[in-house]
Order: sequence, then C-alpha cells, then structure tokens
Amino acid sequence: MSGPGPVTAVWTDFGGVLTPPVGENLAKFCADHVLAPAEFMAAVRAVGARYGTADFLEPLDTPLVSEKEWLAQVSEVLGRPIGVRSFGEAWFDGRPANEHWVETLREARRRDLGVHLMSNMVPSWDEHWRRMLPVEELFDQVVLSFEVGCRKPDREIFELAARRARVEPGSCVLIDDLEKNCAAAEAAGWHAIRFTEARPATEELWELAGVRS
Repeated sequence: MSGPGPVTAVWTDFGGVLTPPVGENLAKFCADHVLAPAEFMAAVRAVGARYGTADFLEPLDTPLVSEKEWLAQVSEVLGRPIGVRSFGEAWFDGRPANEHWVETLREARRRDLGVHLMSNMVPSWDEHWRRMLPVEELFDQVVLSFEVGCRKPDREIFELAARRARVEPGSCVLIDDLEKNCAAAEAAGWHAIRFTEARPATEELWELAGVRS
C-alpha cells in the first residue's frame, strides 16, 4: 500500500464535527429529561457491555439491537423510564449544524476535492441527522456504519470508503473528533485531522490538499 500523498478525498465525521461537541448535547439531553449525565452514561455503558462490544454505542450503530429495545434496556438499568418516544428524535431536537465546517466543505467542493461523510450512525437516527444538512449538495459519498456493517475504528470501513471514493488510501483524509478514529485512519494509510474547532481543521485541510487558504 502506498503512503499518504496529496489529499483529494475529504471524509468528515458527523457527530462532534458537523455538530457541536457531543458532550454539549449530552448535557442538554440529560437536563431536558432530569437525568444525571454520569448516571445516564453508566446505564448506557452497562447495556453496551451486554453485547460484548468495545464501544458503548456499537450495539446501536452496527446494529445489534433496535433503538426501542436499547432504550428499554437503558431504562431498566436506570430503574425508571427516560420518558422519550424516540431517543434519536430527542437527541437531535434543536441540534444545530456546525455552519463554519459546512462552509469549509462547500469550499472544498469548489476547489474540486471530493467531499464525503463517514459516520457511526444508528438506523433510526438517519431521518433526523439528514434534516440538519443539505446532504445531496455537500457529499459525493455517504458511508454509515449501519448500512455497511462495519464502523470506525475498524480498518474495513476505511478500505471500503477509499474504494467508494475511487482513490488510493493515501489520498484520503479523515476529519474526526476522536483520537482513536484518527489513529485508525492513519494505520489504514490515510491522513487524519483531529477536530477541535473549524478554523484550525480548515487550515490543516488546505495544507494537506496543497491549496492556498
């Protein structure tokens, strides 16, 4: 496999990159439903452990369990119902897109770069996240874990994504808020940008792509 070269395919994560930090939304969700964040996350991790997965959301976004069943199991661990009809609907309600990063992706398209989305996504969340973004306008390819049967940080999803973009792995860059996903992308021969804020990520992207900012 060839090493990383100039970037021509931009693969952005969704949660924590095209949205505000996941921690912010967790705090809002818990406040709205009178839950202590630590207690809620302990219940989520306990349910995830039942499936023997390394990541607590893997049972949902592969998927090994439906959202309805998962929500019932989390409520069982908590000892009370959370009180939402749909976790995805409650999670995404009023959640804004990161417009600064959206504009970077639009500019990347204007610079003739391929722009794609790669996300560990829950099936029942699909309709909700798509309302936040002009999906057809922004992305050439969309790779979602529940559709392809693998997820970040598995090497398989990076190999599949490069094939979808019709480029060598070394021409791809992943922009993700999680270090383990960035490390996995680099191990697969990709470039990676650890996302914290849109401005420094944008500057790094232009440098990797060899274009003037």
